[in-house]
Amino acid sequence: MAYAASGLTALTTGNSFTLWHYSTTDNIATMNTAAYFNNASTQLGVRDMIICSDTSTPTMHLAIVLSNASGVVDISDGLSVPETDGD
Repeated sequence: MAYAASGLTALTTGNSFTLWHYSTTDNIATMNTAAYFNNASTQLGVRDMIICSDTSTPTMHLAIVLSNASGVVDISDGLSVPETDGD
């Protein structure tokens, strides 16, 4: 799938930083491909954090906006947030 603006929500902003949530059926390997978030280039800032939720698996990752230049956005690979419960 492709980036869908309806899946991106700003959760909080402060000190030139925004925490975002992005929900999609795409996996993190698709989301962290350079240019996936290009249509959000006017919103995303370098070092913003995105909570990436893959609703089809389901999995969650924390990703950082690494670069945003001339409308081309690249995010980090994403840190997996375990969705396990040991009890």
